[in-house]
Amino acid sequence: MYIKRVDGPRAVNLDDGTILTLADLPPKDTRRWVASRKAIVIKAVENGLLSREAAMKRYALSEEELQLWQDAIKKHGVDGLKVTTLQKYRQP
Repeated sequence: MYIKRVDGPRAVNLDDGTILTLADLPPKDTRRWVASRKAIVIKAVENGLLSREAAMKRYALSEEELQLWQDAIKKHGVDGLKVTTLQKYRQP
């Protein structure tokens, strides 16, 4: 059995004691972004599992989109990432 070499860590420990691994990330070809998938990507970036550049390349995200996700989580938690409640949290 061969283990594929990857840049960076294979797993990180989160603040709540859980372990986030590369296998926990959404598939590279993800097109339907639900709040939980967005949150996992942001957790991976913030905890050093993926760099911002690697996340943007892997998921074809723009810098602005990734930043919006981070801002929404910081301000409103995972609920801020839900499209159905986007207008509720949007500033007038």
